[in-house]
Amino acid sequence: MTRSNPSLPPVTVVTPADFALPNNGLLARGQRNLVDSWLAENGFVVFRGFDIGSDRDFDDFVATFNLPNFPYGDSFSNAVRTNRTERVFTANEAPSEIEIFLHHEMAQTLTFPTRLFFYCERAADEGGATPICRSDRALASLKREQPAFIERLAALGVCYRSAMPFEADKASGQGRSWRDTLGVATEQAAEQRLNALGYRYRWLDNQLLSVQTPPLPAMTQAPDGVAVFFNQIVAAGAGWRKRTGDEQPRLSYGDGSPIEEHHLAAAIDICYRHTIDIEWQDNDVALLDNYKVMHGRRPFKGRRSVLASLCAPVTRTPFVVDTKTSGMASGMASGMENGMESGPA
Repeated sequence: MTRSNPSLPPVTVVTPADFALPNNGLLARGQRNLVDSWLAENGFVVFRGFDIGSDRDFDDFVATFNLPNFPYGDSFSNAVRTNRTERVFTANEAPSEIEIFLHHEMAQTLTFPTRLFFYCERAADEGGATPICRSDRALASLKREQPAFIERLAALGVCYRSAMPFEADKASGQGRSWRDTLGVATEQAAEQRLNALGYRYRWLDNQLLSVQTPPLPAMTQAPDGVAVFFNQIVAAGAGWRKRTGDEQPRLSYGDGSPIEEHHLAAAIDICYRHTIDIEWQDNDVALLDNYKVMHGRRPFKGRRSVLASLCAPVTRTPFVVDTKTSGMASGMASGMENGMESGPA
């Protein structure tokens, strides 16, 4: 077992000498407890040197953990991905020059996985690391350095805005079509689904659909009681692009008031201070605790193929905004008044 960069959260690399996989069937209880201890300590673990040489082998590896599968088709993620097996699909297919910034997987949705597996089918010729941020440590730093920001997030939560195309846009890190995201075929069905989920929405030109989530918590407690900065604020603030006709900010507080740029910049800086990279080797598998760590993707050159599997989903209810704090806010974001958007009031 090897570790790197002791001044940062460590990369725990496990080899067959440390951990024996069952020939068939499930991990023993003691093995599961050992893996859980690695996740409790570091939030993620890398398995290296195991006989995992294909998407089917990866599927079999994930199955040994006996975790509930979270099919990508059932998710509300906005990334374009392609299924290889029922359990395994491509990671975000955005072009190689695009950086995917730190985020907790699907923290901008009501249902998210609690465990993530990544499999390096082919490492990039250059770059392409997966940055990992310990979200508990980032939150502790934010509380010290940006207490007003954290207090406001705690009271108001956060809303996310994105624009979904009619056809998948593979040039974007958020290019999944609204038909695939919502699992519908018509605009009427899309509106019914969004209303049921509490989203606000507006149709744009070329059948683009602009949506805003209901208020969601920006922090939460992991099952072990550790407080974490559980959101997609860094990814949305640093990387989500606006589309023509949809110029509103990608982020706001839960009452619709804008998140201050200096707070956003500080959050991005602090989270990357608590980040270490997984430098992939072919056939590596990484297991992440989605509560404890954020992840992303560095730009790369050459071919790179990383597959993913999502497990053990949980569903939460929208955040309840603190009305006393909300009353001091600067008002709803532009475009949400006078019936310009549909959805719950």
